[in-house]
Amino acid sequence: MRQSKQVRQAGFLSLPNDNVVKTIGVATLLCLVCSIIVAVSATALKPKQVENKLLDKKTNILRVAGLNDSSKTVEERFSQIKTIAVNLNTGQVTDKVDPLTYDQRKASKDPAMSTTLSKAQDIAVIKTRADFASVYLLQDGDDIQKIILPIKGYGLWSTLYGFIALEGDANTVSGITFYEHGETPGLGGEIENPKWQASWQGKEVLGENGTVALEVIKGAVGDATPKPEHKIDGLAGATLTSNGVSNMIAFWLGKDGFGPYLDQLRQASGSTALSSERSVDEPATDNEQVTPAGEAGVIL
Repeated sequence: MRQSKQVRQAGFLSLPNDNVVKTIGVATLLCLVCSIIVAVSATALKPKQVENKLLDKKTNILRVAGLNDSSKTVEERFSQIKTIAVNLNTGQVTDKVDPLTYDQRKASKDPAMSTTLSKAQDIAVIKTRADFASVYLLQDGDDIQKIILPIKGYGLWSTLYGFIALEGDANTVSGITFYEHGETPGLGGEIENPKWQASWQGKEVLGENGTVALEVIKGAVGDATPKPEHKIDGLAGATLTSNGVSNMIAFWLGKDGFGPYLDQLRQASGSTALSSERSVDEPATDNEQVTPAGEAGVIL
């Protein structure tokens, strides 16, 4: 009792450094101050973080579109890109979401904005697919030169996020890029290798039967490889990542992904021979419209 009275009289700061009360008090105060600093910093820097995230997204879209003129800023180059929103259930352009602010990743986690995939459908191992997606178009007047599509799917260790660009025929690959993944460096991480990504250029999506034939094979594509126009060199020592990329491509360019939208582009441009197994001939409804190759239907 007498000791407690002496402690109170001495004051907190005059306590010995090895005093338990002082140690706990200093630690608590330090944690409180640090928490306040972190909270204030996170709040203050959030707008900048959002801005940098959007800038990185635009940079990847420009890279896969081949718009790499370093003499122009990202915003100047991105002004050449038209952004639209597509209903993945119908393949039609829609104004139900704003393509410039729409968050497809967030929507895929919202039951009201997404579709739960069956085991047979979920070859990309994503569980749910957002009902809408942003699509990026590079145009020359009314003619679509390139179609940039967001893609994602599971590899060996992680979900891979990227973009694939198709030529205006909606069948020939002009580029691919991955901007987020957790694959093993030097193995599955080679999906970031510019040389491997360049090998996708000129490859064709659809096979003779109208289904997605584009895939990453085991080993290298050679003279003896059947249908080499649909084949990509495998990633050495990363079979599961390679398979994951193949499954991702098959899903997003197929009937449960962007297939219906791409079919409409092919049909509108007269490339009916390239149309995939699902034919979309239902009329546009509920403020949606079909986007033919000559009419971008861009929502700004």
